[in-house]
Amino acid sequence: MKPETLAIHSSRMADLNAGAVTPPLYLTTTFEREADGSFAYGYLYSRNNNPNRDALEKSIAALEGGAQAIAFSSGQAATMTVFQTLRPGDHVVVTQDSYYGTPALLEELFHPWGLTYTRVDMNDLDALRASIHENTRIVWIETPSNPLLKITDIQAVAGMAHEAGAICICDNTWATPVLQRPLELGCDVVMHSTTKYFGGHSDVLSGALVFKEEGEMYQRARRLQSIGGAVPSPFDCWMVVRGIKTMTTRVRAQAATARQVAEFLAKHPAIEQVHYPGLENHPGYAVANQQMSLPGAMLSIQVKGGAEEATQLAGRLQLITRATSLGGVESLIEHRASVEGPNTATPPNLLRISIGLEHADDLIEDFRQALANA
Repeated sequence: MKPETLAIHSSRMADLNAGAVTPPLYLTTTFEREADGSFAYGYLYSRNNNPNRDALEKSIAALEGGAQAIAFSSGQAATMTVFQTLRPGDHVVVTQDSYYGTPALLEELFHPWGLTYTRVDMNDLDALRASIHENTRIVWIETPSNPLLKITDIQAVAGMAHEAGAICICDNTWATPVLQRPLELGCDVVMHSTTKYFGGHSDVLSGALVFKEEGEMYQRARRLQSIGGAVPSPFDCWMVVRGIKTMTTRVRAQAATARQVAEFLAKHPAIEQVHYPGLENHPGYAVANQQMSLPGAMLSIQVKGGAEEATQLAGRLQLITRATSLGGVESLIEHRASVEGPNTATPPNLLRISIGLEHADDLIEDFRQALANA
């Protein structure tokens, strides 16, 4: 089936009580045994599994083309579980420009525990090759990256990881399976903060891992989740399933608008640089064209001046909301360096923009008036 059809039908559940078209919400924490002690429907306790979580995991796996998916209480919980599958003494290679929470997990939680890691520019394949050691277990890709929208050649990096006997994992949050399918390009696991485009309305926190094969890492991650309890609530799962049904339409519309906004900002004299892989001058433009169907709905801009000028520009916007996160129906903007804190490598004049479903003309006009006084 095509993505639009999968998004609607992959989470269908049979309601034997009323024949409801929309999946029922199963708020129960426990499930009744049969007289012989068995579980007729396969459910024991909601920390282990739940009908709403099963429906969500089935849908996410189908959309990414994976064998199995595991839904989590957040994207960070999903990422943390990946690293928990490793052992002290193992090594991880992670992309240099990545969501700041990923290296924070490695440095603050797992490095003291005995895990080592190296951050590397994934566009420099020689540097990547030099960073992979005998004890490297995971090569972690994020493309497009957060917040500079760097593009990684998934197929090339996955091939290099596999040559060394490592697993290649891609954070596909910004692209979604609508625009990019890393498992088809050689990755073994995909991570999503499904808080973003899957939910799509800035009202539910959740994450997911999608596995190409139902192998050892999947089994261990599933067990770790069951023991640790980093599970989404039934209502969270129900909300994300609802968001998935419109995701393909939303993401494509947002990407089309983002291109227009990026083109406008790229021509404005008050803007130093626009980071958007849909622009021909972007260093990753050719690779993005090969592995993405559209360049996405995220962009970052560097305002001429510094942090003060960037903050002032964001403050003059009237339609675009100043807030963290992304992927919702409303457009958001944030001064990224101040969010990431004193150890950030993000340029101080950078603003990260998540394009929503407003009309492109209205968003451009909002930037036009804000930039008029720049």
